[in-house]
Amino acid sequence: MPRPRLLVLTAALGLALATGACSTQEDPTASVEVSSSAEEQLLAEHGLEGLSAQEIVEELDRSPQPRPLSLGASVQADQLLLMDEDTEMTLALPDDVFYLSVAPYVSSTHDCYNHSLATCQGELAEEQIQVTITDDSGEVLVDEEVTTYTNGFAGFWLPRGTSGTVEVDHEGRSGTAGFSTDVGDPTCMTTLQLSA
Repeated sequence: MPRPRLLVLTAALGLALATGACSTQEDPTASVEVSSSAEEQLLAEHGLEGLSAQEIVEELDRSPQPRPLSLGASVQADQLLLMDEDTEMTLALPDDVFYLSVAPYVSSTHDCYNHSLATCQGELAEEQIQVTITDDSGEVLVDEEVTTYTNGFAGFWLPRGTSGTVEVDHEGRSGTAGFSTDVGDPTCMTTLQLSA
């Protein structure tokens, strides 16, 4: 029978692999028990103490640090997974919003399902793009010019339980892709190709 420490290390390794690159499918939630003091230490060591789950998502996605970051982090539809070598934790995201991180591209992209805040890297880093997000009823949810983060993504909090289209314009090129914000839907959009 495996020793308890070996089980913890095995589970931690599994999560490291799940968050070590852009996830191509839903990450399973590993059940490694950690004390609240270990979770507090994890947040403190990475300058995230006192922040809500939403604020942590934004802080890490917008980090100017090159990827990979020192803290593993993956955004799922309803929760945020955080981990380092010793500790992993999950934080619930609000029930009424969904985080969609969009990485438009011209020539190169990667498969992604749950957005890895620590490792995902898009092609168009620190570029100005015009983003219009419209739901299926025609309501415009987002209509703004934004600058993609160092990781080539731009993130948006959208109403949960909706679907529609993301349109991006950049330097005479444009593209669209569909989205949905139900539990189990992808938080990472890397399928939006821009063309003239």
